[in-house]
Amino acid sequence: MRTPFFSSSKSSSQNSPSSNSSHTFCESLMEETIENSQSIIKKWDLDASSAYNRVANLFRDNPLEAKHLLKAVNDLQHAMQFVIKDSSSYNKLLVRAHNLMQIAIKRLQREFHTILSGSSYFLDPETLSSRSSTEDNDEMQTKIGGVVMEDLKSIADCMIGAGYGRECVKIYKLNRKTVIDETLYYLGIEKLSSSKIKKMDWESLETKIKNWLSAVKIAVNALFRGERILCDFVFSASDNIRESCFSEIAKDGALTLFLFPEMVTKYKKKLSPEKIFRVLDLYDVVDELWVELESIFSFDSAAVVKSQATTLLAKLGNAARPMLSEFETAVQKDSSKVVSGGRIHPLTRYVMNYLVLLGEYNGAICDIIIDFSPISIQMMPESCYSSPTSGDGDSPSPAIQRLAWLVLVLLCKLDGKAQLYNDVPLSYLFLANNLNYVISKVRESNLKHLLGSDWISKHEMKVKEYMSKYERTGWSKIVTSIPENLTSEISPTEVKEYFNKFNSSFEEVYRKQSSWVIPDPKLRDHVKISLASKIIPIYQVFYEMYRGTESIVRFAPDDLQNYLSDLFHGASVSDASMGWTGSYSPSVSTSPSSSQGR
Repeated sequence: MRTPFFSSSKSSSQNSPSSNSSHTFCESLMEETIENSQSIIKKWDLDASSAYNRVANLFRDNPLEAKHLLKAVNDLQHAMQFVIKDSSSYNKLLVRAHNLMQIAIKRLQREFHTILSGSSYFLDPETLSSRSSTEDNDEMQTKIGGVVMEDLKSIADCMIGAGYGRECVKIYKLNRKTVIDETLYYLGIEKLSSSKIKKMDWESLETKIKNWLSAVKIAVNALFRGERILCDFVFSASDNIRESCFSEIAKDGALTLFLFPEMVTKYKKKLSPEKIFRVLDLYDVVDELWVELESIFSFDSAAVVKSQATTLLAKLGNAARPMLSEFETAVQKDSSKVVSGGRIHPLTRYVMNYLVLLGEYNGAICDIIIDFSPISIQMMPESCYSSPTSGDGDSPSPAIQRLAWLVLVLLCKLDGKAQLYNDVPLSYLFLANNLNYVISKVRESNLKHLLGSDWISKHEMKVKEYMSKYERTGWSKIVTSIPENLTSEISPTEVKEYFNKFNSSFEEVYRKQSSWVIPDPKLRDHVKISLASKIIPIYQVFYEMYRGTESIVRFAPDDLQNYLSDLFHGASVSDASMGWTGSYSPSVSTSPSSSQGR
């Protein structure tokens, strides 16, 4: 059929029998093509009063007829491309063909619009990722949207091939742009001005941040990714069309999507150190989505979206850094009082909970503070940090240095607070409790991987050192109240003096330390065992040798064990509650805990 349509205009213009024959043959083919196309095109003429026009969606309700319509348009277009335009007969045929083409394109435009309008929300990731797979089950194809996409592509290919690509693209852009705008709206994404952000209280802004964090993943991974896949598929016939189409549809919505975090960085109401975690949340999710953004917005015409995301990461980092510095300054300037009983200081809990949360943002922290290493950190001794991933000669990352430095700032602050205690033993107990808490927080969190096992081991040794000093300064008076050499003979008077000295020393130390606390059960048991091993064995020997002097003996070895076992729970006791009446009675073995009804 196409061979005669390739006849040149020169040969056709010659008055020859073969030329006339060619004209006649082409005319007949053209007429035949028009007649064949006209039957199907007229059937679906939107302006004709026909029962066929009551079919709302031709491609859904009568796919075979839809294929016939597309074939008719394609055939008509091919015929029109190769006609010879130097005779009145051909001009008449072209007018007829053009009129039919107008009717068909009008119908295809409506079908294209109808399919798009009815398929606004089928673009989920699973649907789109399976578009290229072969499905044998037609019902399954319908469920996953494959047929819909194929219909859109068929119409687009047909209209573009017929020279009506502009009309097709216009319908597509208007429809899909609306879908993106409406979907972003339903996701809670709105274009907020900087002035409106500034007027919000933090609770309201934080609510919007949380909503954005969940919405942005849906918007990128489903909405924009889906639009890119659909656009690439429908307009695969033209790279220029699919690029311009997608960019115009998605660019504005994407820019609006990533405008909100930028507005957060300009929040003028005080962004206190505690608010850094929301900033890091924003940083993390944008960083996490970067690869997807780079893939989706790969067109040059959409490069502004990637540029905005890159700029956003920089601005979020710039917002987080001073908040981290402010946190350090707040720790250094803390003037809170010491806590009773050597307990865990609220500052210790606050700082470590803060650092544990920071440790969960390993990637963000590494990115944000990679170029942020104050001189004070650079002067920090290497023993204050250890990286499990750094080899010999490797320097720890700025993030590890920064976290280790913040821990050191806390420990230095605790050293200062420990000096405020009137009792030296209590100051060491305070330091041991708080450092032990710091270590437990590190060990139980991601900080363990950042600071390393060497850091933990070194600071565990420091806890043991503190506890050793506590025992030596707090209990040596009791230990030395017993004769050093129990094999030598001691006079009754000296025995009485030793018992009285031991009694008064134990009572004094116990009374003082009965309100002291060791919160960690393991550390508490370790200290009790250590104290018992230092006191009870030597007292046991002395007691067994001179227990006959009952008037001055107040404690049996079992009594000492009972009293020691009840220490470090933080409940103070009185002389009466301990049963100290001035004389020993074997029945007095009740521990302070039971006498207080705890």
